Amino acid sequence: MRRKDREVTNIIEILQIIEKAKVLHLALFDADYPYIVPLHYGYEYTKGILIFYMHCAKEGHKLDLIRSNPNVCIEVESDVELISGGDVACKYGASFASVIGRGRAELTENVQEKIRGLSLFMKNQTGHEFNINEEMASTVEVIKVVISEFTAKSRSKA
Repeated sequence: MRRKDREVTNIIEILQIIEKAKVLHLALFDADYPYIVPLHYGYEYTKGILIFYMHCAKEGHKLDLIRSNPNVCIEVESDVELISGGDVACKYGASFASVIGRGRAELTENVQEKIRGLSLFMKNQTGHEFNINEEMASTVEVIKVVISEFTAKSRSKA
């Protein structure tokens, strides 16, 4: 990381960034060009590994890309706000907090894991616990992204 003064290494602070952000940008390989899609998500952190869960329709371009190449990159950001530079354009900036990670995506087949992923998804997005059953889980595809390599960065407004 070039700007070490902005690096966030405390895992509690990193998890706070992830908790606060509600949209994850999932980057996939699509032949000659990257393909990036914004998705709502749920997550968990265990033993140094971040696991994100997203849901989508049972068919589509991103699913085809995951099946073709499961290597992915994710990005989330929060607290984005313009910092004014007044009358000088080059003095403008932004405050922010972000996490970027690399890992692998898989389509979750196990029903109990799908239910767990959807439960984490709803908890992260709404702050509430929901009872997800097998019938509900069967109507969507659940994407599981395991991130073992990640960095975080923050710039405060002050």
